[in-house]
Amino acid sequence: MIAMLALAVVASVFSLVIPRVIQAVIDGPVVEGDTSGLWLLTAIIGALGLGEAFLVWLRRYIQAKVALGVEADLRRDIYRHVQRLHAGFHDRFQTGQLLSRATGDLGRIRRFAAWGMIFLVINIFTYLAVIAQLVQIYWPLGLVVAASAVPLFFLSRNFARGYITASRAEQDQQGEVANLAEETAQGIRVIKAFGRARHVTEKFDGGSAKLYDISINKVRMLSRSWAMFDAIPNLVLAAVLIGGALAVANDKMTIGELVAFVTLQLMLVWPIEALGWIIANGNEAMTAADRVYDVLDTEPAIVDRPGARDLPRAEAKGHLRFEGVRFAYDGTDKTVLDGLDLDVRPGETLAVAGVTGCGKTTMLSLAPRLYDVTAGRVLLDGHDVRDLTLESLRLNVATAFEDPTLFSMSVRENLTLGRQEATEADIEEALRVAQADFVYDLPWGLDTRIGEQGLSLSGGQRQRLALARAVIVKPAVLILDDPLSALDVHTEELVERALASVLAGTTALVAVHRPSTVALADRVALLEDGRIVAVGTHSELLESTPAYRAVLSAESDSVGAAA
Repeated sequence: MIAMLALAVVASVFSLVIPRVIQAVIDGPVVEGDTSGLWLLTAIIGALGLGEAFLVWLRRYIQAKVALGVEADLRRDIYRHVQRLHAGFHDRFQTGQLLSRATGDLGRIRRFAAWGMIFLVINIFTYLAVIAQLVQIYWPLGLVVAASAVPLFFLSRNFARGYITASRAEQDQQGEVANLAEETAQGIRVIKAFGRARHVTEKFDGGSAKLYDISINKVRMLSRSWAMFDAIPNLVLAAVLIGGALAVANDKMTIGELVAFVTLQLMLVWPIEALGWIIANGNEAMTAADRVYDVLDTEPAIVDRPGARDLPRAEAKGHLRFEGVRFAYDGTDKTVLDGLDLDVRPGETLAVAGVTGCGKTTMLSLAPRLYDVTAGRVLLDGHDVRDLTLESLRLNVATAFEDPTLFSMSVRENLTLGRQEATEADIEEALRVAQADFVYDLPWGLDTRIGEQGLSLSGGQRQRLALARAVIVKPAVLILDDPLSALDVHTEELVERALASVLAGTTALVAVHRPSTVALADRVALLEDGRIVAVGTHSELLESTPAYRAVLSAESDSVGAAA
């Protein structure tokens, strides 16, 4: 920044010297008819011009390089920070708003840092230096030009007050429009299936129209202010020409001084006209920075505790305990889990059954600390999971979700997301367990890019790849949130047989959303009203617990209805 300002000041000095050299040319060789010194003065003007051009080029190159570097650093910081924020933040923060902050808002900050801030400093320096020279050349007219700063000050202040509000409104609405576009792109199949293209188009048009109205209001403010910023220096120039002509006629100024005076004053026209752009650019950058810091100032709720220790995979046994666990989502008063106790022995597969919405998925999310308990604790091999580093915890606890998320990358990259050092043998075994051998029939096999969200695959294929991705980690604890719901009966049976061999040496916690999944479990826990009300084998619970029979019956009916 210091180097850029130094270059800018020196370049401005060069440009400020040129009018005084022109004055010397007119009052010397031109008026006196002596051309002997003309070539030297002309060479000085040429050298100053070339020097200024070189310094401007060098400054702008450095400006652009530094500003792009700052933008890249900020974008990297935002991305890393977003990765650290807990799942609850992402539950409530719209994706489109995040995208808007990481793209458009950073661009506004970069433009002001690269150009607006530098031009503001240069223009202030130029204005003061020119005014000083104008007063030195002919102080009455110099004071007239200086007095023009008063209306400019009030105009700038009023413009800035209104523009910052309009700028924030526009940026927020741009985020809303981006969110509408992002949701439409992700849900395009649902929109087409329900024939709701016209509805979502009208909704998008409404958001776009609102953005248009806000932007037009902002442009209207800009045009009014820029017109005034343009009119004031030109009106002052007209007064200077009249006053200067009279001063020359009365021998109070020379022709060379008048030319130098006008030339210097003309150097103020662009800085004053640019003042509106600089103020607008600065306000946009200010509101953009506020929006960016809305994200950066959000403290991650789930982080490593001071003194958190690693739990090496070789030492992990997979003993999982829930002790007096209570949980409520951020911003809600509803308690999802209320004093839940459960002991999952090492190497055991335990299924969690319960009616839809009873908190099975929430409970399973506590083990890898996607959320933290409100009260109580979750233990892994006797360690509170909050006392373990997140990296080692999530290497020991892998999860396969009911709604699988795949990324726009190759099949191999998706599979090895949790274990990048996995060998070909590991990949083959995981694909066999998940009955996902179909990947070898894709155009480029494991190197085939599967597209955003994996929408080029069927629901069952996505689930099987997500299951293989969890299996390949070879964790101490495997969390399965009904990862077989999209499979047909035949494939489900094959997957369950293969999973049985994998789960023999792994602790598994399985959310049961369909009766057939119970076959994977050694024991079953019934979740009701936020607590575990019964634990036993499938046969024991069928015989002794009516609520369990009711849950399985309801799930069976829902599966049959879906079929």
